[in-house]
Amino acid sequence: MKIYRLLTEEDTSAFCHKVSLALSKGWELYGSPTYAFDAANGVMRCGQGVTKEVDTPYTPDMKLGQQ
Repeated sequence: MKIYRLLTEEDTSAFCHKVSLALSKGWELYGSPTYAFDAANGVMRCGQGVTKEVDTPYTPDMKLGQQ
């Protein structure tokens, strides 16, 4: 089964590290990254979808970051 996550972070190196960590754990990029202004916090934010094949059935209480 394929699971999906959307990684988000302020536009700093922390975002690149978050995506790199997911890739190192077997996640694959899904689609193009996104970039938008977060008016509530006055910062730019980045987002990137990632997917991963897992051998367990999906449940809503899965901890996707631990897969």
